[in-house]
Amino acid sequence: MKKIAANFIFPGNSAPIKNGVIVMDNDGVIETVLNPDIDTVNWNEVEKHEGIICPGFVNTHCHLELSYLKGKIEEKTQLHGFVEKLMSIRDSVTEQEKWFAIQLAEQEMIAGGIKAVGDISNGNTSFHQKEKKNLKYHTFIEVFGLNENEAPMIMERADSLKAIYPRSTRISVTPHAPYSMSNELLKLINAASNPFITIHNQETAGENELFKTKSGKMYEQLIKFSDAIKDWEATGKNSLPSYLPSLADGKKILLVHNTYTSKEDIVFAKQYIDQIYWCFCPNANEYIEGKQPDYGLFSDEKCTIGTDSLASNWSLSILDELKTISKKNPAIPLQKLIKWATYNGAEFLAFDELGSIEKGKVPGLNLIENIDLENICLTENSSVTPLF
Repeated sequence: MKKIAANFIFPGNSAPIKNGVIVMDNDGVIETVLNPDIDTVNWNEVEKHEGIICPGFVNTHCHLELSYLKGKIEEKTQLHGFVEKLMSIRDSVTEQEKWFAIQLAEQEMIAGGIKAVGDISNGNTSFHQKEKKNLKYHTFIEVFGLNENEAPMIMERADSLKAIYPRSTRISVTPHAPYSMSNELLKLINAASNPFITIHNQETAGENELFKTKSGKMYEQLIKFSDAIKDWEATGKNSLPSYLPSLADGKKILLVHNTYTSKEDIVFAKQYIDQIYWCFCPNANEYIEGKQPDYGLFSDEKCTIGTDSLASNWSLSILDELKTISKKNPAIPLQKLIKWATYNGAEFLAFDELGSIEKGKVPGLNLIENIDLENICLTENSSVTPLF
């Protein structure tokens, strides 16, 4: 039996407990959380820490297989430039180099207190590492293609990847982005038995421009990849209301980035889907576009946190992402940020044992030090250490 305390315990799904004490067994299963204001505590039995303790982090959006691209794509290229650069260099690295980079990236996530990852895969490069079960993964096989006739072949290829994955219940097929999908491919994905879907959403201004007017930098880039875009019809609306109804089929849906999502888009989304989650990857947005979402628009929504990939980020640290959000919008309370980084992500990915410090769960524990305890907020010097 272990008893661990800090200045505040942030359970993930409830209010912080000042000087709270976590009681857990030697396997990390939570027995209870004691509140010294109402519970008797024998402090001689308690391991005390300065800072706050929260559940292990859940990274809902990562591209582990792109870890070999760390530092190889310059910043502020905007999305169209980022994709072009990625395509030009992705085949210049050996498989051995890719595997080594994946191992290092996973070690970084573990050291940063991450317990589970929603990971995007376009191939099987990361499968071997995931099989080691150092972290909990749900893998999303990402598909794309604008040619209607190629949709069945694309899905067959994705199903072949699914068949060789070590955990059949922890892999699903998902669309890349609304601008890279034919209508037929979206239909096939929606018809598949996927428990949840994740899709890159409104990451760049060019995405909304494409859907409104069939013009702009995104359109110009897509022409380079496929002539099929020439037959594509503009909707005259933003991206999200143009494609989301085709995905509304009782599934949980995670919209990723949302940099150019408006309040009207949010209202529209909630009309169509009951279980919708909004994932932010702040540092990737900064790295690629130099722009952040308007986080204030999402204060009442179910939000999660992702790191994206090392191709578009300086680290795979959830705490770094929270710092960026806090700096951009200091009005968001730390309790809410912790919930985004823990409970909401675990809920979306259905890792029921994670996400909150409560009886029967095994969430892992993160100690966050160098906190502004007077205002209960993060600082530039805040750091995280996994305790369990």
